[in-house]
Order: sequence, then C-alpha cells, then structure tokens
Amino acid sequence: MTRILHRSIGGRLPQAAAGQGIFITDNDGRSYIDGSGGAAVSCLGHGHPEVMAAMRAQMDRIAYAHTSFFTTDVAEELAERLVGLAPEGLDYVYLVSGGSEAVEAAMKMARQYFVEIGQPQRRHFIARRQSYHGNTLGALAAGGNAWRRAQFQPILPETHHVSPCYAYRDQRDGETPEAYAARLADELEAKILELGADEVIAFIAEPVVGATLGAVGPVADYFTRIRSICDKYGVLLILDEVMCGMGRTGTMFACEQEGISPDLVTIAKGLGGGYQPIGAVLLSDRIYRAFAEGSGLFQHGHTYICHPMAAAAALKVVELISQPEMLANVRLMGERLQAGLDARLGQHAHVGDIRGRGLFRGIEIVADKETKTPFDPALKMHARIKKEAMARGLLCYPMGGTIDGRIGDHVLLAPPYIIRPEEIDQIVERIGGAIDAAVRS
Repeated sequence: MTRILHRSIGGRLPQAAAGQGIFITDNDGRSYIDGSGGAAVSCLGHGHPEVMAAMRAQMDRIAYAHTSFFTTDVAEELAERLVGLAPEGLDYVYLVSGGSEAVEAAMKMARQYFVEIGQPQRRHFIARRQSYHGNTLGALAAGGNAWRRAQFQPILPETHHVSPCYAYRDQRDGETPEAYAARLADELEAKILELGADEVIAFIAEPVVGATLGAVGPVADYFTRIRSICDKYGVLLILDEVMCGMGRTGTMFACEQEGISPDLVTIAKGLGGGYQPIGAVLLSDRIYRAFAEGSGLFQHGHTYICHPMAAAAALKVVELISQPEMLANVRLMGERLQAGLDARLGQHAHVGDIRGRGLFRGIEIVADKETKTPFDPALKMHARIKKEAMARGLLCYPMGGTIDGRIGDHVLLAPPYIIRPEEIDQIVERIGGAIDAAVRS
C-alpha cells in the first residue's frame, strides 16, 4: 500500500533504485534506457560526478538562506553565467523552483511592468491552442490544452488563444511555409486588435512545443513575424523554453535558431538536469529598469527562490551543457535519431509525422497515414506505446490529445546529451518495436 497520491491511482509503479548515465534501474534489477530524460529533464543523465561534487561542496558551505536577508555567491554566479549565454537583451535573472513557477512569475512580471510604466489598463494574455505552460493556475490558464483546463476552467484567469504553428495538420495544400507563417501572424494581430491594442500584456509561446504537440517547431519566419507584431503594439513576447531550452534543441536557447530575442524567457527542466528543482525567468533591462525606477521591487516571491543547493547544481549543469562539444553532440545525435526514426518508422502505416530538433523528437501516431486520421481516444494508444516501450527497457514520454486535448497521440523522445551512436540505435529499435506491438494489440 502506498501513502502517496500518485498521478494515477490504482496502478503499481516500479520503484527506481539507481541511475547511472542514460539508465535507470528498478528494485527488481531491471534496467531502462531513459529515452525521454523523464520529461526532458535529465539532460546529463544520472549520477554525473561533477554535478554531484558541486552539490556536496555547496552543502558544506550553506544549504539555504532566505532571500529577504541574503544573496549567495552561487546564485549570483549562476545568474551571471545565464545572462552571458542568453540571447541579446536578456540581462537579468529571477530564480525559482520549476517551470510552472517560472511561467507564473513571468506573467506577473509582465503585468507589473505595465503598471510601473503607467499602462495599468493592459490585462490580456494571448497564447496558442495546444500549448502547455505549467499547472499552477496562471500557467494553466495560459496553456491551450483543453483537457487539462476543463475541470478548472471556472477558477482560471481569463486568457485568449490563437492557432498553433502545426504544419503537419494545419498548413493548407499548396500553401508555402512563408504564407502559412504570415497567416498565423495575421491571426495574432487580429486577436490583439479585437481585444484592444492597448489592453494586451503579452503573447506566450513555446519555440518548439513539447508535451502537448510532440516537438513541433515553427515554420519559415514565423517567430520573426510574431516579434514584429508584438513590437508594433507594445505587447511583450514571453517565450517558454522550460522543455525545449537549455541545449535540448542543439543551442542553449531554442529561440537562438529563430534569430529573435524575447522580452522574457522561462527555463527549467534541463537547467538543473534533475539534480535539484530549479527554474528561472530571464528578463530584459527595460523590464528591470521599470521596477528599479518605479516601486523598487517585484511584488512576488517564494520561500525557495535562489536556493543555494539548486543554484550549485544548475551552475555545474549549465557549465557542462554549454560546452561546444556537448551542444555539437546534441545536434549530431539528434540527426542520427531523426535518421534512424525515419528509416525504421518513416513508412509505417501508423506513423504520421516524425519531427523535432536536436535531441527533442516527436512521433505522431495515426490510424490512417494517408488521411492523417487519429486513433479513437478510447484506445489510449499513447499509453499502450508507453507500456510496450517499458517492457522493452525504454522510457518514452507519450501524450494523448495531440490534436485538441482529447484526440490524437504522440510520443516524445528526449534522451540525455551524453549519448553514443549505438545507444541512439537502441532507442530507435525499441520504440519501433513498441509502436509495432501497440498498434497490433
């Protein structure tokens, strides 16, 4: 009997007993390739000696100090390093304990910014359907997954949503990527004007959508157009890189590949590599200055912000993943993973799309490849694939509701960055076998 309220009640989970490199071993001695890094978290794998040593050293100095009394060298150093790696214009850091906290903080920063500069009438946030931004109320409200929002809708803050950039399903026949990007940008502009150009606070988006779409990236100049529209109406651009950032797509920040800088960006997951709970918001100088020259504070806070142990783990993780050879391996192994998946599953009758960047790849599962018709959601095909993958010693991250929060299935793969070609090949073969078995059952 368990006293834990688990995510799903009634089943029995294996107990993780040990982790080393890309593997997790359970209490029965069974070993699994961590092919999804948990939920795109364990970017350096398990038991990395340098990260563990950094945490032990920090523990010997000080484990906790409340930020109303002290700052710490390690938190200051982490912020300095992140700013040094960030896209131009992101000059300050706010350290929290996870992705949902980061998104919640970013939304409050955006609102307070407009209060500070004398535009308190701005109240609307716009995000995209089929996005995921976290599970706290503000973050959940921003997210566009209908199923996740449904039962909490009456208590969610008001938000507004436009179409995702989801070329596999939404790009029209004969429509170029540039025309599709322009159509989506026009939709955002129309929504801003509908709500009132001087009443919109921010547009929130994931550069590469993770959990709810499965590694779906933008087309053509989509984000360049989005940045331009936000600037036109004085709307802040918040990019959520909680899942796709920190090297996951082959660059430290996913938005680097779009050639833009946001006003605020959220990071977590790979920031701490699973060694400590940590997240962060990076903000522009103009937002910081509005606070500094206005009220003199950010009216927000949590007990564990800037936690020294978490900062120590993240500092070492960031030092390691930002090395050119590490990011080069992410890109190289990402290409091998895509090529392997294309070869193994590209012609599969029930695989509609294989997509992603770096070591962040999604596989969309369909009942009919030609028509892109999804499986009946009652079949829970994504759960079947997860079960079959675990039986083959592979952990993947499956999700239902890919299309609208209820219909459609995909599987996400996000293995650790320290991985060898033969281990990529094992992931490909095991996920291929799992999909074969799941659609037969």
